[in-house]
Amino acid sequence: MTDYVFERECRTPYSECYVLGSGEEEIGRVDIHYTPSITYATLCVGEDMTEDDIRALVEEIDERLVLTTDPFREDFVVTVWAGREAAVFSDEDVEDEDEDEDEEVEGNGRRER
Repeated sequence: MTDYVFERECRTPYSECYVLGSGEEEIGRVDIHYTPSITYATLCVGEDMTEDDIRALVEEIDERLVLTTDPFREDFVVTVWAGREAAVFSDEDVEDEDEDEDEEVEGNGRRER
């Protein structure tokens, strides 16, 4: 059995988001949304996880995260996306670009960094 680590990124009155880890490795994320009767989750994992690995992870998420928050839910619906991380975008990226606008532009149109 894999020892999963759940690090909460954010929380609202009706949802939570966690980064998922195994050992020192980040293996994905889960966004959980609570309604009065059903809990929904979107699970994003690497494309190398097997169906059995994913089922075990869903069980861990249910036991360690969902049931501790909503033990009387009627159903737990999980949509799983398996792939690779393409990018992470943030407002901080836009602010960094604004600061770079004052830098000199080379002849090829690319900014010197």
